[in-house]
Amino acid sequence: MKHVRIGNGCGFWGDNLDAPVRLANTGRLDYLTLEYLAELTMSILAVQKAKDASAGFATDFIDVLGRLAPALQAQPRLKIVTNAGGMNPRACAIQAKQVIAKAGIEKRIAVVSGDDLLPRLDELLASGHPLNHLDTGEPLSSIRDKVVSANAYLGARPITDALKQGAEIVITGRVADASLTVGPAAHEFGWGFGPADLDRLASGTVAGHLIECGAQATGGLWINADESTHLENVGYPIAEIHEDGTFTISKSEGTGGAVNVETVSEQLLYEVADPARYFTPDVVADFTTVKLTQTKPDVVHVTGGTANGLTDTYKVSIAYRDGFMSAGTLVIAGPNAAAKARRSGAVLLEKLKQAGFTFAESRIEALGAGDCVPGVVTATADPPEVVLRVAVRDPRKAAVERFTKEFAPLVTSGFPGTTGYTTGRPPVREVFAYWPALVAKSAVTPVVEVV
Repeated sequence: MKHVRIGNGCGFWGDNLDAPVRLANTGRLDYLTLEYLAELTMSILAVQKAKDASAGFATDFIDVLGRLAPALQAQPRLKIVTNAGGMNPRACAIQAKQVIAKAGIEKRIAVVSGDDLLPRLDELLASGHPLNHLDTGEPLSSIRDKVVSANAYLGARPITDALKQGAEIVITGRVADASLTVGPAAHEFGWGFGPADLDRLASGTVAGHLIECGAQATGGLWINADESTHLENVGYPIAEIHEDGTFTISKSEGTGGAVNVETVSEQLLYEVADPARYFTPDVVADFTTVKLTQTKPDVVHVTGGTANGLTDTYKVSIAYRDGFMSAGTLVIAGPNAAAKARRSGAVLLEKLKQAGFTFAESRIEALGAGDCVPGVVTATADPPEVVLRVAVRDPRKAAVERFTKEFAPLVTSGFPGTTGYTTGRPPVREVFAYWPALVAKSAVTPVVEVV
């Protein structure tokens, strides 16, 4: 049966820079996918683009692409699909073209755009698309003046269209993570996006979901990981997908990590609300029909993943400015460390209150004493040391800046055992809040351009 091997070498912007190169060199791939985007990432990229029209994409990709040049030369069939384009996929493609040209490689690069709704936001609101908050129902108009980015999650179809046009590198803006895998599979097997192929699209979505976070499917964060898992050399996941939608999850031979029913199950349920209705732009997938079978060491065979309908909307990820925040830490050691840490945090906030500063939100945590996961992890004994973490958020930048200046005084005016102050004052960061919404697919037009 015809099959296609798709490996994902990046689960987020900031992931291991060596993983894509190792996977391309050892994975016997047809496609290498690189997933860089998260909701917060889009807001950061939007701010970067506002300052510099040539910025706004995941710059790590350009470095990685240069290092991938030998693999691209040695493996002419290898194609790359990535959402590294972020808020500026065309600028990303231009730099990518320069990098491969410098390496003496000719590759046809396609850009997928149309997801950026920020320039059209007022037009959409005026034409009856309220973009209400999915959880609260609040209309977007209530925070319209604070919005910095608004991107629809496009699906696999424009990726497929780009590959049909002969693209060997596809650079997208915001697309659904799993669609980076569904697009190549649909192209290779001729899957359509109508009722006849929905079950196959659902299976492809399961495959894409399983590999989208990189090493999370191959032993990363695995509940039974230990020294024998060798995460220092963890392999990244490969989905070998067959024409009927069945597939295997594996990793390159000789790499660390683990691929088994547990690791795959853990990733299958990652970021899933209702497993019977996993919404994507391509299909609503039913994960409850998925069956996992260990067929070989580090190879899991996957069947099922049937369709449960299709939506007529795209999800929209909107980010808006929501004040400023800062978080600082100190180490508190010795007897009664947790109690001293919590009291130190209270002292810090009380001093600020006396100086006229209170905050919209504040948190005091004694990390190491059960505060990391309240109500789940409980300290069974008085720990000999804890990390005091105090965080605040407020619309006033000046108030947050004053907060950052109150940690150092605790070194001499706080409780005994206070240390860990040599890193300087904590930074003040702007807060970008998340606003999920829906928009009719008919209001969004994906664009494919070969550059």
